[in-house]
Amino acid sequence: MDNLGYSLRAAREAAGLSLGAVAKKTHYSKSLLGHLETGVRPVRNEHVIAYSRALGVPVGSLFGEPDDPLRVAHEWLVNDQPARLHQDAGRRIGESLTQTLESRVIELRLLDDVIGGTDLHPLVAQELNDAKNVVSDGSYSEHIGRRLLKVVGELSQLAGWVTSDAGRHVAAERAYLSGVAAARDAGDTALAGQLLSSLSYQMANIGNPSDAALLARSAVKGAAQATPVVKTLLLERAAWAEARARNSDAARRILDEVDETYEERSDGIEEPHWVYWMNRSEIDVMAGRCLIELGHPAAAEPLLTAAIDSYTPEHAREVGLYLSWLAESYARSGEFDAARETLIRSKRASDSVNSARLDSRIQEVERLA
Repeated sequence: MDNLGYSLRAAREAAGLSLGAVAKKTHYSKSLLGHLETGVRPVRNEHVIAYSRALGVPVGSLFGEPDDPLRVAHEWLVNDQPARLHQDAGRRIGESLTQTLESRVIELRLLDDVIGGTDLHPLVAQELNDAKNVVSDGSYSEHIGRRLLKVVGELSQLAGWVTSDAGRHVAAERAYLSGVAAARDAGDTALAGQLLSSLSYQMANIGNPSDAALLARSAVKGAAQATPVVKTLLLERAAWAEARARNSDAARRILDEVDETYEERSDGIEEPHWVYWMNRSEIDVMAGRCLIELGHPAAAEPLLTAAIDSYTPEHAREVGLYLSWLAESYARSGEFDAARETLIRSKRASDSVNSARLDSRIQEVERLA
């Protein structure tokens, strides 16, 4: 984790030691240690142990506070995974491991709220690879098999999402498409729609928006029996693709459908966990973004402002991204002072999260402000 290097530097400085002094104690070169501390080189477990011995501090203290998301992520990466342990034991796969894998997907998904894609990608990739091995090599009932395929599909969607956030778009596309196959084999059309609409979202941002709109519409149609909040998510991405393609009437019509569909939700309808984050604020953000794309930036400002105020600071990537859209709404309305001030706030949020998508977005808006 790149941010782990900053923890090593802070611990070294707190101990009053120079890079040269630590180099002598660890037998690593001064230049390597400098690269580790600044994030130029990745920090491995043996580096942390070497610092622990050189500084006389517990290994755990170098990973950050117990509730620090990056510490949670790093510990996840270096610990043995239950799928791998289960495979080594050669046992038949049953309810216990299946539940564990399902729970771990949720844990990883929640980590995505507070950790950028560059940092989270290695964890998701490892977990996805292990889950695929369980499906291909394991022995299990038909019911367990469908659940395991859903795990693979959900991990593939998350892998695509964090890989795209890290700026690796070709790899993200591969992850999404492999997940579609798993979701279809599991008979989960809603999850297949989620994967296809996730890919359409990436295409709308960096590819051909018209192709993205077609793919997004296909995702909506293919998941026609999905629950209301799932439909809301798929429709949102369809609206975004249409807005990016400058299909104003289609985008506005779908945004109206988003509102109507979201109102159909109820406590009696069980939604998949992967739409836990979909709420009115997210809907307003997407509506605001679409309005900017369609040439109505002033109308987007109140929607974006209210939504941003509802997010807590730990959701730094979302706050940073949504502030960048607010900055764009100001810039395109001719309010350049407000745009620059808002962009500064976006940059402050970006300092705490390792997201190529956010960095690229800020650079894009800087050219307007």
